[in-house]
Amino acid sequence: MKKPHHPLVYAILSAALLAAVPALAQTAATTTSMNCSDASMKTANDSMMKMTDATKKAAAVKELDLAKDMMAKKDDTGCKMHMDKAMGMMK
Repeated sequence: MKKPHHPLVYAILSAALLAAVPALAQTAATTTSMNCSDASMKTANDSMMKMTDATKKAAAVKELDLAKDMMAKKDDTGCKMHMDKAMGMMK
Protein backbone atom coordinates (compact mmCIF):
# COMPACT_ATOMS: atom_id res chain seq x y z
CA MET A 1 0.00 0.00 0.00
CA LYS A 2 1.27 3.47 -0.90
CA LYS A 3 2.02 5.95 1.79
CA PRO A 4 -0.24 9.04 1.54
CA HIS A 5 1.42 12.34 0.67
CA HIS A 6 2.01 14.81 3.40
CA PRO A 7 -0.62 17.62 3.55
CA LEU A 8 2.17 20.17 3.15
CA VAL A 9 2.84 18.82 -0.35
CA TYR A 10 -0.78 19.51 -1.32
CA ALA A 11 -0.60 23.00 0.18
CA ILE A 12 2.56 23.84 -1.77
CA LEU A 13 1.13 22.51 -5.03
CA SER A 14 -2.11 24.41 -4.49
CA ALA A 15 -0.25 27.65 -3.81
CA ALA A 16 1.88 27.19 -6.91
CA LEU A 17 -1.18 26.54 -9.06
CA LEU A 18 -3.01 29.58 -7.68
CA ALA A 19 0.03 31.74 -8.35
CA ALA A 20 0.29 30.46 -11.92
CA VAL A 21 -3.34 31.06 -12.92
CA PRO A 22 -3.15 34.89 -13.18
CA ALA A 23 0.13 34.67 -15.09
CA LEU A 24 -1.38 32.18 -17.54
CA ALA A 25 -4.46 34.33 -17.96
CA GLN A 26 -2.33 37.39 -18.69
CA THR A 27 -0.26 35.43 -21.20
CA ALA A 28 -3.43 34.31 -22.95
CA ALA A 29 -4.70 37.89 -23.04
CA THR A 30 -1.48 39.25 -24.50
CA THR A 31 -1.07 36.59 -27.13
CA THR A 32 -4.27 37.41 -28.96
CA SER A 33 -3.23 37.48 -32.60
CA MET A 34 -3.88 40.40 -34.84
CA ASN A 35 -5.02 39.45 -38.28
CA CYS A 36 -2.81 40.17 -41.24
CA SER A 37 -4.74 42.75 -43.19
CA ASP A 38 -3.97 46.19 -44.51
CA ALA A 39 -6.25 47.67 -41.85
CA SER A 40 -4.42 45.86 -39.04
CA MET A 41 -1.06 46.92 -40.46
CA LYS A 42 -2.21 50.54 -40.54
CA THR A 43 -3.56 50.34 -36.99
CA ALA A 44 -0.32 48.80 -35.73
CA ASN A 45 1.78 51.36 -37.61
CA ASP A 46 -0.26 54.26 -36.23
CA SER A 47 0.21 52.93 -32.70
CA MET A 48 3.94 52.47 -33.22
CA MET A 49 4.38 56.03 -34.40
CA LYS A 50 3.15 57.15 -30.95
CA MET A 51 5.83 55.15 -29.11
CA THR A 52 8.37 57.24 -27.22
CA ASP A 53 11.07 54.60 -26.60
CA ALA A 54 13.17 54.81 -29.77
CA THR A 55 14.76 51.38 -29.29
CA LYS A 56 11.44 49.59 -28.79
CA LYS A 57 9.88 51.59 -31.62
CA ALA A 58 12.65 50.58 -34.06
CA ALA A 59 12.32 46.91 -33.08
CA ALA A 60 8.53 47.01 -33.41
CA VAL A 61 8.72 48.71 -36.82
CA LYS A 62 11.21 46.05 -37.97
CA GLU A 63 8.80 43.30 -36.90
CA LEU A 64 5.92 45.07 -38.65
CA ASP A 65 8.01 45.29 -41.84
CA LEU A 66 8.71 41.55 -41.58
CA ALA A 67 4.97 40.95 -41.10
CA LYS A 68 4.25 42.99 -44.24
CA ASP A 69 6.79 40.91 -46.18
CA MET A 70 5.15 37.69 -44.98
CA MET A 71 1.70 39.02 -45.87
CA ALA A 72 2.92 39.84 -49.39
CA LYS A 73 4.21 36.25 -49.69
CA LYS A 74 0.80 34.92 -48.51
CA ASP A 75 2.52 33.43 -45.41
CA ASP A 76 -0.26 34.01 -42.88
CA THR A 77 1.50 32.10 -40.09
CA GLY A 78 4.70 34.10 -40.50
CA CYS A 79 2.76 37.33 -40.76
CA LYS A 80 0.85 36.68 -37.55
CA MET A 81 4.03 35.70 -35.73
CA HIS A 82 5.73 38.99 -36.63
CA MET A 83 2.57 40.99 -35.91
CA ASP A 84 2.34 39.40 -32.46
CA LYS A 85 6.00 40.22 -31.79
CA ALA A 86 5.49 43.81 -32.93
CA MET A 87 2.40 44.27 -30.79
CA GLY A 88 4.15 42.72 -27.80
CA MET A 89 6.91 45.32 -28.06
CA MET A 90 4.36 48.08 -27.74
CA LYS A 91 3.44 47.16 -24.17
